[in-house]
Amino acid sequence: MIPLIIGIVVVVALVIVIAGIYNNMVTLRNRIDNAWQNIDTQLQRRNDLIPNLVETVKGYAAHEKSTLDAVISARNSAVSARTPEQKMEADNVLTGALRQLFAVAEAYPDLKANANFSQLQGTLEDTENKISYSRQSYNDCVLNYNNAIQTFPGNIFAGIFQFKERSGFEAAEAARSVPQVRF
Repeated sequence: MIPLIIGIVVVVALVIVIAGIYNNMVTLRNRIDNAWQNIDTQLQRRNDLIPNLVETVKGYAAHEKSTLDAVISARNSAVSARTPEQKMEADNVLTGALRQLFAVAEAYPDLKANANFSQLQGTLEDTENKISYSRQSYNDCVLNYNNAIQTFPGNIFAGIFQFKERSGFEAAEAARSVPQVRF
């Protein structure tokens, strides 16, 4: 009778351990999805602000059409992106275009003094800060998840339950460079 009880206890303990590992992986995967949704929300907020910013700049810097067109094109690409990877890539392009737009705005003192532009720029900078924080949070969630599915014993169960590695958010090389403005 005792061997049967020991066998049952061992099976129950294994089931509890496996359930705990599985539930941890699901929780970590859901945190990644939630962190991505936070990034997506901030990206949408930025995309909503850009048309107003572009219209304000148009009135002051009509001859900067190529910069404005680049911002509009990058925004449209960001809006039409569907997968997280496409959105990450489009976001990097848009970040570079916005940096170029703000660099152009530096050359127009009247534009910088415009209350509407200043408010839009401040709101956009606040949104950029939130996007940066959201990216960091997303990357932290991805790191925790990938660690859980790549370390023992999680790696065994990750393979069994089809948990796949996720990619973090990386800035493109273009987004890291300083914009060049030439007149």
